[in-house]
Amino acid sequence: MFTSNPFADLSASIPTVYMQGYIVVMILLVMGGTILDMIHKKSAQYFFENAKKAQKSAKRSVDSGEKVAIATSVLVKEVLTSGEFSNPRRRLSHLLTMWGTIIFIVTTAIMIFSPAANISSMVPTLWHIGALMLAVGGYWFWFAIRVDVSAEGLPWFRFERADLFILSLLATATFALIWSFTGGGVNILFVLFILSSTVLFGGVYWSKFAHMFFKPAAAFQKRVIMADGGRENLPPDYDLTDPEVQRKFPDVPMYMGKNPPNMGLCIKAERAKHY
Repeated sequence: MFTSNPFADLSASIPTVYMQGYIVVMILLVMGGTILDMIHKKSAQYFFENAKKAQKSAKRSVDSGEKVAIATSVLVKEVLTSGEFSNPRRRLSHLLTMWGTIIFIVTTAIMIFSPAANISSMVPTLWHIGALMLAVGGYWFWFAIRVDVSAEGLPWFRFERADLFILSLLATATFALIWSFTGGGVNILFVLFILSSTVLFGGVYWSKFAHMFFKPAAAFQKRVIMADGGRENLPPDYDLTDPEVQRKFPDVPMYMGKNPPNMGLCIKAERAKHY
């Protein structure tokens, strides 16, 4: 079952060109929903205005080579390995969901657009593995790791509009796997598979799908601002025992003494069980 292409038999009932057209429409819906989300939230405007504001407080110029290095670091840490998550369970869940989604979507497009995929068992195998990775990571997140469930003690079945993305994503993977394992073809499981995927890609404007495109850009901009010395208008890290710092900020020795105590790790002292 893992090595069979469920879309191959489907072509006997639904012309391949219709399936290819559906994929194109979903891509256009994602693009349109992301653009509408950017217009509504003014995300692009915020990034450009924040970049101009940060340049005024920059202490140095970041050259092209350093920007490439920063972009590479963002790609490796924030995008490919989800290094921004300090909670290892949350990070593993996110990696399973993210890479499972990418593998699942890419192999779906390959099996529909490339006839050669019907011959090789590699692509259908990856399709099933991607859907399983997505389901494991997504259900793990939904039932155990969500902040309002694990930290706030709210019931797992509580639903808000922000949950549209993860629930439609899980429904798409779940119905796709069940549809494939039961033999494929045009049936109620296929209809539910198509319906959930349409909600997933068509509901970008109302879900958190679009933020995946903003996160790398925001992380890159933040690192550039820290590299040029602007620090987003935040004060630098001071040694509170330094006499020069205490002369500059006389309220430090006034309230904390000339040898302020070490505050420790603060929030990082507890085991990370939240975002």
